[in-house]
Amino acid sequence: MDFYFKEFEHRKPPEPVPHSMSRELLYQYLATCNLTLGIWYLWWRWTYALNYEAMWFSLPLAFAESCAFIGSILFTFNLWKTKDEPRREPPHKIAECVSDSEEDRPISVDVFFPTYDEEPELVRLSILDAQKIRYPHDIEMKIFILDDGKRPAMAALAAEMGVEYLTREGNAGFKAGNLRNALEQTYGDFIVICDADTRPFPTILEHTLGYFRDPDVAWVQTPQWFFDLPEGERLPHWLGKKMGGFGRLVGRGVERLYGPVTLGEDPFVNDPQMFYDVIQRRRNWVNASFCCGAGSIHRREAVMEAALRAYSEQISKEHDEVERQIRKLTKEKTVDKDISNNLRQEILFDTEFTPYKFHVSEDIYTSIVLHSDTERTWRSIQHPQVESKMLSPQDLQTWTVQRFKYSGGSIDIFMNDNPLFRKGMNFKQKLMYGASFWSNLSAIWNIIFLACPIIYFLTSIAPVSAYDTTFYLHFLPFVLTAELAMMIGTWGVAGYKGKTNFLSFFPVNLRALWTVLRGRKISFPTTPKERQSGTFFKMIIPQLTVFVLSLFSMCFAWVGYSTGAYGSYSFGGLVLNSFWIINNMMAMWGMIAAAFWSPPTDKEQEQGSEELEYGI
Repeated sequence: MDFYFKEFEHRKPPEPVPHSMSRELLYQYLATCNLTLGIWYLWWRWTYALNYEAMWFSLPLAFAESCAFIGSILFTFNLWKTKDEPRREPPHKIAECVSDSEEDRPISVDVFFPTYDEEPELVRLSILDAQKIRYPHDIEMKIFILDDGKRPAMAALAAEMGVEYLTREGNAGFKAGNLRNALEQTYGDFIVICDADTRPFPTILEHTLGYFRDPDVAWVQTPQWFFDLPEGERLPHWLGKKMGGFGRLVGRGVERLYGPVTLGEDPFVNDPQMFYDVIQRRRNWVNASFCCGAGSIHRREAVMEAALRAYSEQISKEHDEVERQIRKLTKEKTVDKDISNNLRQEILFDTEFTPYKFHVSEDIYTSIVLHSDTERTWRSIQHPQVESKMLSPQDLQTWTVQRFKYSGGSIDIFMNDNPLFRKGMNFKQKLMYGASFWSNLSAIWNIIFLACPIIYFLTSIAPVSAYDTTFYLHFLPFVLTAELAMMIGTWGVAGYKGKTNFLSFFPVNLRALWTVLRGRKISFPTTPKERQSGTFFKMIIPQLTVFVLSLFSMCFAWVGYSTGAYGSYSFGGLVLNSFWIINNMMAMWGMIAAAFWSPPTDKEQEQGSEELEYGI
């Protein structure tokens, strides 16, 4: 089978951003200034700057600003400092990884590849790379294909490649159930979790098993790296396709002024470096980096021990609840001992043991269970170096399915089993998890931020008491220090696309929130590994609506101000809201363009390369 990503096999992953103490201290200073100015701004905003003649407009914006500021506090805490775990020598024997043991045998590792409907040839590539994993000492490594699709072709592939093949009767619990089934039939000390398209590097065990010399380390997460991200098209080539020779001429002229311009580069903002190299990595210092599934290495003992404890707690919780209902009905203070014992046996029989929670976000759920274990001080580690490569979503539909699962799973946990109320986690860990969950509620206030400049431009009603000097003296220092702090805090990782993508994500985020609030379950569809055909206009109607309304309203307001025909706009209000609405439009445009993006054909790529080579 001819895969589109073959031409990208030569790509190398980015190195982790080097830690700089001076840059970290500068970030902490700027972030502290920003939070102080933010408190000052919001106090003034609520006490002096509300527009009492339009409270219907002024209060929602103040509410949105307050919610966003809470997110800023949590994000600042997340980015506060970097504390990488020192890498240790790979252990020789299992006794070096556990407490009070002198067991003199090599370490055993199981590498899991859960699959459902992925192409066997795609899984073959992953198995080939897994078979190249090296280790400096004797080690027992087994590779397993966990096939929930029960396909003869996948069983034949396993036999051909000399790896183990496991399947099961049903699909209960989807991926989490698939992993549970594998755990029941395997015995490795450590488990490497991969997706069907995860291509591990030879160094993955050599670089990570040393962390497990600490018997409290439960899992190590390595960064996910999408090696197939589109490189985009240079502006002359793109304009040449649209406008011929004249377009190429215009494109070359623009590039002479501004330097190389690339369009279609990572159109879906899939690059996860910001998440792994900044957000996850900086959770190490409070032991709050969570598991993200593919590319993670787990200690079997930790997974099973935490699962047993959670299983016991779930049974006790259900037992107590049923007994409470019985006492309420019978008006008795206690329940008969025999009835109580029989009741516990029934609950025990009906409750499934789930090492990985049956949940669309089983990875973060399992992390919560381990981090909140009151009997053990389990630790997690975000390893900074990329140790595998995998495929990115190649179309807007696939991207939306994936983001809906992530967002919906997080919101479901936040609503139904919030770790902030769990015993076992310390306050710093709860803040880190709170930052993740809070960000998934952001669509509520992002809608207000998108609507406010449109309302101002169409009505000339200001959401603040006045766009005067006092407003700017409070607002500008807060905004400027926020941008400076963000720039320094994420130094070395491109962040602007991520911020605009976060804003344009609001329809998917809202749908996930509404699904959870209605009590519906977030579905478990597998993420397609090949580009879905066609364009996806229907999926970007909300973003397109915001873009068109924003452009129209801005033109409407400036015409009214210039002619004096209508409205009572202030120049300061027009300037501020113009910057605001242009930022919103740029965010929406990224998503709109992604809906119509398609990778260039081989012929177009060859033509573009020749044009750039000869300067045509």
